[in-house]
Amino acid sequence: MIYLRRALKYFIQITLLFGVAIAFLMATGMAESDINVAFRHGWQSIWLILAVFAAVSLLYPRFGYGKRQIRAEGDPADYWKKIEEAMDARGYTPAGETPEGGRKYQLKSSVNRVARLWEDTITINPVLGGFQAEGLSRDLVRVVSALDRKINSYDN
Repeated sequence: MIYLRRALKYFIQITLLFGVAIAFLMATGMAESDINVAFRHGWQSIWLILAVFAAVSLLYPRFGYGKRQIRAEGDPADYWKKIEEAMDARGYTPAGETPEGGRKYQLKSSVNRVARLWEDTITINPVLGGFQAEGLSRDLVRVVSALDRKINSYDN
């Protein structure tokens, strides 16, 4: 269900951006205001474009969200303070706990939350050998890197 909700959100976002761009082009006179003239096949082109948007929207949640491992030795409870500090430095605030004993974080900035369609939550759960972080891939890479630097000292 979450997958379909995300796909629908992305379809709406892409469609709105496309609509705004076309409306701007038509309003400024850069494109003809008649759809049948502006697009080679008229309204048939619009339906084809929306079909492509739907296909891309259905695929995006599969590749846009992921899980990453964070290596940590010892008791996970010893690391939560460092995780809190690292998440705060990355612009995240605590948003709750998970049934697995982990924690959820969301962006502090309302603008960034809206830009990500409120799909900005990063979930960190303790697993054997450390932690597992789950969330939007483009944010997850930066967050996991920051957490890894905070938790693990690579100085020799």
